[in-house]
Amino acid sequence: MRILILIQGEYGRRIAANVRQHAPAGWMVEVWLMPAALPRILDDPADFLPPSLPAADLILALGENPSAAELVPEVTRLSGARAVIAAIDRNEWLPVGLANQLRGWLAEIGVASVFPKPLCSLTETSYNVRRQKVEYSDPLIAEFARHFGRPSLRLTCDPDARTIVAAEVERDSLCGCARYVAEHLVGVAVDDAEYEAGMLHHHFPCLAGMTIDPGYADTLMHVSGNILREEIAARIAPWRQVIYLRPQGRVEDENN
Repeated sequence: MRILILIQGEYGRRIAANVRQHAPAGWMVEVWLMPAALPRILDDPADFLPPSLPAADLILALGENPSAAELVPEVTRLSGARAVIAAIDRNEWLPVGLANQLRGWLAEIGVASVFPKPLCSLTETSYNVRRQKVEYSDPLIAEFARHFGRPSLRLTCDPDARTIVAAEVERDSLCGCARYVAEHLVGVAVDDAEYEAGMLHHHFPCLAGMTIDPGYADTLMHVSGNILREEIAARIAPWRQVIYLRPQGRVEDENN
């Protein structure tokens, strides 16, 4: 698969570096650094594009201001891409109305698109979480999401010491946070793993926004952190200690 990643700053650079380093054999990953300073309104997006771009099957759009979204349809045309993943890790970078416009522009030229909010909610069949969840069907995006998107880890625990002894990344978050967390969970007590994962996510650090998203009634950083914590909680469930509390004064107690 040929992937073209569009970046503007440090947020995009970190994701592009992680995808390049851990992409499956056979993937070709190119990066185009978009202009960092773009006017609020682009009279002609072609004025801000190079004469040519690498051929691509999939575009990963990581713009850091709203005007960057207006370049995506023309980039798609120049590269020949058939699918687009447009990240929404901060609403100010790709507001809802603009995302809907971009979806429409791409649909008009026959290009599939998804808008995961946050980016680490992407799976092979859906993106976003809770009531915001959206189903999709596209083989190119699904193939990418097999390797990068919603974190998926395989944890091995010592049942006697009740600690994590190995952590394997089945699907990394695009920024590399899941891989970072997995590396630092080895040696952590099972009962502490969910909390530690949340702290590691925060200190990686996650670069998702800290303003309240109306759809989630929460910040995208917290939504991202909860996605990771839920994954860890599910994986350690078989080894987690369950403490049962027996209330005093039960009838059974009085009859014994």
